[in-house]
Amino acid sequence: MAIDRKSWFRKQLAVWHESIVPPFLYPIALKNWFRKCTGRELDLKNPKTYCDKINWIKLYGVTPEMTRLSDKLLVRDFVAEKIGEQYLVPVLGSWDRFDDIDFDSLPKKFALKTNHGSATNIIVEDKEALDMKEAREKMNFWMSLNFAFEFGYQLQYRDIKRKIIAEEFIENSGNDLFDYKFHCFNGKPLYIEYIGGRKSSAREIYLDTEWNPVDFYDAVFPRYEKVPEKPVCLEKLVELASTLSEGWNYVRVDFYVLDNGDIKFGEMTFTPGSGQYTWNPPEADLFMGEKIELPI
Repeated sequence: MAIDRKSWFRKQLAVWHESIVPPFLYPIALKNWFRKCTGRELDLKNPKTYCDKINWIKLYGVTPEMTRLSDKLLVRDFVAEKIGEQYLVPVLGSWDRFDDIDFDSLPKKFALKTNHGSATNIIVEDKEALDMKEAREKMNFWMSLNFAFEFGYQLQYRDIKRKIIAEEFIENSGNDLFDYKFHCFNGKPLYIEYIGGRKSSAREIYLDTEWNPVDFYDAVFPRYEKVPEKPVCLEKLVELASTLSEGWNYVRVDFYVLDNGDIKFGEMTFTPGSGQYTWNPPEADLFMGEKIELPI
């Protein structure tokens, strides 16, 4: 991955937002970003919809604890304490720089990712076939970015100390993974965003905690035509999501379920999609927003 023009511009824009825009102008800059992404207006003074409230949280609701739980490395201590280490994907190592990684010590398959953002990972299925030059360029580029300013002022990521992590490779049959993303409100999971088929043609569906489909989704991926098979461990997943989300007005808690029945924690996300979802139908934006209780 030579740094192309689009990536170069992306970095310059993030640096500009971080170093040039003063904090008192963040609301204006955020409104401009949201309008550019969605074509809609953002209401931060009287937020009612899901998108409005998620963007309000990004500017006004961030706490040090939210930053800690958004750090893909530090959140592991919290998860181990609350539900147990058995739900964590084993970490093979963490480093400050790509060139510090001892690849000889890593297995044939592993996942390489950063701890401070989203979609910054390299899935290595054959270490011998890994393009080291491309991997170095990708990781160095991601490590140079403050993710808080890259995609709509997600300020919970601003103060994360950046690390590169190698995790154990996990997969289901067919070389795939299935995401169970629990949308939790005041410590109570209400909806499950299920995503499958990421390796071929991704599909998603929203369900309640009894595995009944609901009549809305966020339109990131095409919707499942048939309801996927209900996981045997659904009751346990709901219990774990409830435990991890306790004390938060809103958080999405993600898990994977492996073929052998093992449950693995994915991440905790406080501002999914940086608050610029396109709900289908559009009325779901208000419906979901009404469930988020913001501080007065």
